[in-house]
Amino acid sequence: MPERPIVGVIMATLLEAEPFIEALGMEKVQVGPLVAYRQEGVVLVVSGIGKVNAAVATAACCTLFRPHRLLNLGAAGATGPSHPMGEICHITKVIEYDRPHFRGHGPHVHKPEVLPGFREATLATQDRAVLEAGHRREVSAAAELVDMEGSAVVQTGHRLGIGCVLFKFVSDTPELPSGHGDIVECIKQYRIPFCRFVLDWVMPILREDQGEG
Repeated sequence: MPERPIVGVIMATLLEAEPFIEALGMEKVQVGPLVAYRQEGVVLVVSGIGKVNAAVATAACCTLFRPHRLLNLGAAGATGPSHPMGEICHITKVIEYDRPHFRGHGPHVHKPEVLPGFREATLATQDRAVLEAGHRREVSAAAELVDMEGSAVVQTGHRLGIGCVLFKFVSDTPELPSGHGDIVECIKQYRIPFCRFVLDWVMPILREDQGEG
């Protein structure tokens, strides 16, 4: 087994991951049941959509590769007008919107690691896609962005003793169409600038933290 990677990247779909795989010249590897992409210092796992898929992929990545840190990347919807299409946000709090506490009030809240100097946002994660205007307004009281994987990656990493950093780009907003086909086209439009941003601004910080800088 190669040496422990600096970063374990978890992304929901190959559509989002393709620019990273190409830019880093990553090779496809299979370790047990896990198909991953690897380049020196980085391992990338495409989890599939939803919390269960994200948790399984994160657990496998952590167990098989033991990265120093997790990095959850991908698209997210905006719940209100403050975040335009294509904007990149660093997630400082993840709310598991559809899983309330058995004791007390409100949903579970997960705290990822936070890097200084980036535009910040709060993320709500749930298995039901947030597309309708009324659903967005409801979730907007708790979070600025929504996805279907973030909380699972953070929680699984915490359980396995590996910190997690999240960056998301806005793929749909209340003002613009939000059907499946529309979101796919928006992801295609913004995924390459997002990849360049992560590789140019985020990865150097993570590598420096582990003494590679």
